Amino acid sequence: MKKWTLLAAAIATEVSATLALRAAQDDSWWLIVVVLGYLSAFSFLALTLREGMPVGVAYGIWAATGIALTAAWAAFLFGDPFTVAIGAGIALIIGGVLLVELGSHRAGTRAGVAP
Repeated sequence: MKKWTLLAAAIATEVSATLALRAAQDDSWWLIVVVLGYLSAFSFLALTLREGMPVGVAYGIWAATGIALTAAWAAFLFGDPFTVAIGAGIALIIGGVLLVELGSHRAGTRAGVAP
């Protein structure tokens, strides 16, 4: 359970940093949030890996969730477009990550090791 909490923290800080990067276009003090957010995100991601989550699974979930949340929040906060094509692209990314996750569980089961 700890690895999932750490991964959630990595996602939240990465999304925050990316949104702050967008906000920094108008006000440069947001760059402080950008730097601290990305440092935190990579630290949490490293801790997630240390807890035993496979890197392909952790990075895939981190990236896909980050993309989806960033696109949604950017549309809400900044009026960025969120079209059907963007939604379909996000769905494809999430589907790909789910396949990686399922594949890692099957590979671990065949090898006699739980991921």
